[in-house]
Amino acid sequence: MGQQEKVATSLAGTVSEEISASLTAVDAELARRYPGDPGTRQPVHTVYVPGDVFAPGTLRSWGDQALAALDEHAPDAASFAAVLGIPEELAGPVHDRVRAKLEREPVEDLRIDFEDGYGPRPDAEEDAAAARAARLVSEAYANGTAAPYMGIRMKCMEAGVRDRGIRTTDVFLTGLMEAGGLPEGLVLTLPKVTYPEQVTAFVRLLEAFEKAHGLDAGRLGFEIQIETSQSILAADGTAAVARMIDAARGRATGLHYGTFDYSACVGVSAAYQASDHPAADHAKAVMQVAAAGTGVRVSDGSTNVLPVGPTAQVHEAWRLHYGLTRRALARAYYQGWDMHPGHLPTRYAAVYAFYREGLEPAAARLAAYVAKAGGDVMDEPATAKALSGYLLRGIDCGALDTSEVARLTGLTRADLDAFASPRRGDLTVTAP
Repeated sequence: MGQQEKVATSLAGTVSEEISASLTAVDAELARRYPGDPGTRQPVHTVYVPGDVFAPGTLRSWGDQALAALDEHAPDAASFAAVLGIPEELAGPVHDRVRAKLEREPVEDLRIDFEDGYGPRPDAEEDAAAARAARLVSEAYANGTAAPYMGIRMKCMEAGVRDRGIRTTDVFLTGLMEAGGLPEGLVLTLPKVTYPEQVTAFVRLLEAFEKAHGLDAGRLGFEIQIETSQSILAADGTAAVARMIDAARGRATGLHYGTFDYSACVGVSAAYQASDHPAADHAKAVMQVAAAGTGVRVSDGSTNVLPVGPTAQVHEAWRLHYGLTRRALARAYYQGWDMHPGHLPTRYAAVYAFYREGLEPAAARLAAYVAKAGGDVMDEPATAKALSGYLLRGIDCGALDTSEVARLTGLTRADLDAFASPRRGDLTVTAP
């Protein structure tokens, strides 16, 4: 042992105490505004079905149609991989997992649409459709046929449709309560939000509903759909989307980018409206920064190029959708919209290839971090958090198995959760 160093200080202990006292309000504000990721499963996509089209067999029908498209246009692993450019070593695992997913859980998140996909209807008709949606959702959760997440998109808070949107929300939520209560996977989507005050108004609506039914305050959360330029940049030059998150008072769960409404709003011609347009990239980058650390998740939009028609046309649409999904994943947009059953094969192929090709490198880096081992990358706690989040997302969607992740990392699911969401408590690494 070397000579013990003499430790000397110059400041009185009261200096530290005074500094801490001066930052107490800031500490509380940081904890309130930036609680971190909620640590729950995020679906890889959202599927929209009009309110008058949704039926008890809708989810299974989407899966069956997706499987039929595979059988017709890419009947085996090699042909599917060739269409999408999936490496040979991943062709079998990805194809097998895609088929298994379509058979087991074809849709992860379903939104019954009462906005653009439904349109204006007589009040009695929309009332009946909203009540029917509540009944079918309740029945699906009761009989085990529900998607992990389900809910509605109501009409927005703009003057012309505000009353209708409020009433549809009330009818739907009341129907759920009368059928046994709100399901855990319930999701509400508020579209075409332009001003933070519209978010505040929706919060008041949910507060009133919770009070009317004796629910815990904050039980009802919602997604904010970003479809106008004003929701990104306000008239005063501020980032309106950040103010919207604050206006939600902890109820915002997601920011969903609306590809076509937003593109049209900023003047992009129809032929160039796509999720990889520079205008889209800018909007989503602002959304991403505004949401970072808040626990609010960002979702990409959709493509309107449908995989229908002759095989060559389907393959072209598949390649487009696969490429856009891979591009989004690389940019940390882990969720998107799917508009047609034919999009499901390429959604899951892109997601599964993304996680399977990165499994071993991510697992090795995380294991080395835990063991404090060396290597060609020196990772920090923030990177360990990102690596754990990557592996957890892969497990949640079916791309990875818990057992193979445990074998490669030496970590349990609880360990990964603790790394990914440290706010759950102190990290304790255990043996798998």
